[in-house]
Amino acid sequence: MTTAKLDVIGIGNAIVDVISQSDNAFLAAQAMDKGAMMLIDEPRAEAIYGAMGPGIEASGGSAGNTVAGVASLGGKAGYIGKVRNDVLGKVYRHDITAAGVAFPTPAAETGPATARCLILVTPDAQRTMNTFLGACVGLGPHDVDADFIASAQVTYMEGYLYDPPLAQEAFRKAAEIAHAAGRKVALSLSDSFCVHRHRQAFLDFIEGHVDVLFANEAELTALFETEDFDKAAAAIRRLTELAAVTRGAEGSVVITRDQIIEVPAAAVARVVDTTGAGDLYAAGFLYGLTRNLPLAECGRIGSIAAAEIISHYGARPETPLAALIQA
Repeated sequence: MTTAKLDVIGIGNAIVDVISQSDNAFLAAQAMDKGAMMLIDEPRAEAIYGAMGPGIEASGGSAGNTVAGVASLGGKAGYIGKVRNDVLGKVYRHDITAAGVAFPTPAAETGPATARCLILVTPDAQRTMNTFLGACVGLGPHDVDADFIASAQVTYMEGYLYDPPLAQEAFRKAAEIAHAAGRKVALSLSDSFCVHRHRQAFLDFIEGHVDVLFANEAELTALFETEDFDKAAAAIRRLTELAAVTRGAEGSVVITRDQIIEVPAAAVARVVDTTGAGDLYAAGFLYGLTRNLPLAECGRIGSIAAAEIISHYGARPETPLAALIQA
């Protein structure tokens, strides 16, 4: 097995985030389920964008946030995601490459516009997301470059991308290439809504292809159709060798075949916006894992990265994470 050039390659929805402060009345008026992620079409995206307050625009997408976090920690990261050759597509490519992430996927010349996620943050720091997937749905196995995948220690995939059949093919192709090269495959369940839509497919994919699973408590219990976290934890250790499960203020739990490690949450002065907390936890964890650090330390770095991201608006670090983990 050749030495890996990259630590982590992410495969996900290349989405430009538009983040705006909001209140419960606005969510109710727009018939939004607070704290959830809803898929919307382009007309609905335009309508919400026109009604919401001033926003901060930044390149996002779950796996994109994770690889940007890996780069901020000092790791070497790459990304596979589909944008259109439009203004937002150029914005996305500039932002992610400026963050130090390799992004060789060519832009689509035709078809839907670059994706965007309209994120409404209420005073309690809950985020409600409305996502127009646009060009993202065009990502398929033809976008999975074998040499690129084989160059990374870990290929990390986001559950948000699992809807289109072409994307599922891309996941399987990438996993097969990674394992053939002696590399690891990681998956984030992303959202309970994704789990409910693809529960059996996720279970099959985890059992057949995934070495490292990322989830929050709600996603993991939904995966096994139980409200008992201990039962869900026992079930996941039979499917994959390693799982990292976040539990909000309670921290996280790292689950292996033979042990469960509890990791406390890192202190944060004030929670401003929870957007990207799980993405950055995964970044920190994978950064540690690709350096063969103890699992408890991987979780600690993940907690620090998550704490930084929830202390401000937006899902990309404002403070270089490499400095924080040395503190």
